[in-house]
Amino acid sequence: MNDKYKPHDWAPHERPTLPGSPSTPLHATPKRWAYAIVGVIVALTGGLGNALVVANLQYLQGSLGATQAEIAWLPAAYVMTNVSMNLLLVKFRQQFGLRAFTEVFLVLYALVTFAHLFVNDIESAIAVRAAHGMVGAALSSLGLYYMIQAFPQKWRMKALVLGLGTAQLATPLARLVSEDLLQIAEWRGLYLFELGMCLLSLGCVLILKLPPGDRFKAFEKLDFLTFALLASGFAALCAALSLGRIEWWLEEPWIGIALASSIVLILAGLCIEHNRTRPLLITRWLGSGRMIRFAFGVLLTRIVLSEQSTGAVGFLQGMNQGTEQLHTLYLFMLLGSVAGLAVSALTIDPQHLFKPLIISLALMAIGSSMDSFSTSLTRGPQMYFSQFLLAFGGTFFLGPTLVLGISGVISNPRNMVSFSVMFGITQNVGSLIGSALLGTFQVWREKFHSAHIVEHVTLIDAQVQSRLQSASGAYISAIADPAARTSLGIRSLATAATREANTLAYNDVFMLIAVIAVLTMIWITSRATWLWITTEPVAPFTPATPAASPLTPSGAQPS
Repeated sequence: MNDKYKPHDWAPHERPTLPGSPSTPLHATPKRWAYAIVGVIVALTGGLGNALVVANLQYLQGSLGATQAEIAWLPAAYVMTNVSMNLLLVKFRQQFGLRAFTEVFLVLYALVTFAHLFVNDIESAIAVRAAHGMVGAALSSLGLYYMIQAFPQKWRMKALVLGLGTAQLATPLARLVSEDLLQIAEWRGLYLFELGMCLLSLGCVLILKLPPGDRFKAFEKLDFLTFALLASGFAALCAALSLGRIEWWLEEPWIGIALASSIVLILAGLCIEHNRTRPLLITRWLGSGRMIRFAFGVLLTRIVLSEQSTGAVGFLQGMNQGTEQLHTLYLFMLLGSVAGLAVSALTIDPQHLFKPLIISLALMAIGSSMDSFSTSLTRGPQMYFSQFLLAFGGTFFLGPTLVLGISGVISNPRNMVSFSVMFGITQNVGSLIGSALLGTFQVWREKFHSAHIVEHVTLIDAQVQSRLQSASGAYISAIADPAARTSLGIRSLATAATREANTLAYNDVFMLIAVIAVLTMIWITSRATWLWITTEPVAPFTPATPAASPLTPSGAQPS
């Protein structure tokens, strides 16, 4: 047996819970604090990579001289390469070890971030974002592993909640700091900050290394064929979802081609895995009723969470609210996210994992329904409480969701790759589906309300005549020609009609989100009630008792 795959003689409390994860030796309290701090830094570094770009797309569009469709490729390229990387990353950790995984991918992340500083056109920016998506996928799991080291075994679930949820703080944090970063070196200030965070993370992990884990030969040649098919399929799907509502679904032929190709490629990859002796993805487990319900529930929740990015922020920006005016709103979002994360870590109970999911959806439904009464005079202060509720629910549900899904991995560690891929896909693709669905719905409802408003805007109406005279009168001191003033007054009236149509359309979006949240909450409540009646255990996950021995793939050498 190769020495590098020789199994360690772990003490019971040190044994890695899953293949590819670090061992968990006892640490002194100061060292636990150090692991927690490094975990937060690494998780935020991974999350900020995409959040800084998404939060400043409009500014980057002007700086790079790109159209709306071209600039939309920046976040799309990141997700296209990021969504499938867990197919390889989990096995990379299992075969080459955590330390190699940590150092290799952080160095790559730093190099790619450094390359951002030399981007001068949209094509090179898209290429660099795609590379960033590949190496950035490693940082979320790395932050989670560091956070696990910070907690004793009895609080392992709290570590899971904090490790996963910390990365979710990156989006509101990016919106808060972007304005100051742009003043440093314009759009390069964003990448300078990201590079600094990356170098800080690299220094931290080199000084404070993760404990070693078990290693075994994990990769097979057919894994790379499966990865090529599935990664290509999901990339095509993400591209279509990201650009569909901008270039419009039925207008561009490539959107239909991409959607059709994604179906063929994904099904081909799954067929190969289904018939393999030692598959990369356990398709029979992924296709079980329990996992399908889990994936569907996560997808619906991610769609609801799109209310903040596509809904509230899009609405306020449409009302000509800039970053300065929305600064306090972003602060409330950040406070809500931190509060949800803290409460989730303090209250998580393996026997009652459905309860926080139901509470999260209820809070998000309340927040969305409050926003559905917006008017053209609504500004950030009117949305402080509703967005706090949505941000709270967004992080409150994450930890219990992960624990609920990972229970099937603890009982059979061979499912680790399958679960990691499925969880990442539901998070990323769910967000894209939410943005595409809500964005398309908003455009459709705006056209509907605009047509309805225009029908009633006639010069015969006395109120319309009064409004037109008022709008024309605003130009009387600057323009002497009555016909020109009337033309500008009509244009002003049309602008007001469009603004009101957009407001009504966003209200419809907010109400749709509230309905989806309520229906999802009813479904989860019904499922939890059924499990309680039939006495089926809700959460078999018990982190205090690690698996007796990490299973290795059939035919591979034990670590």
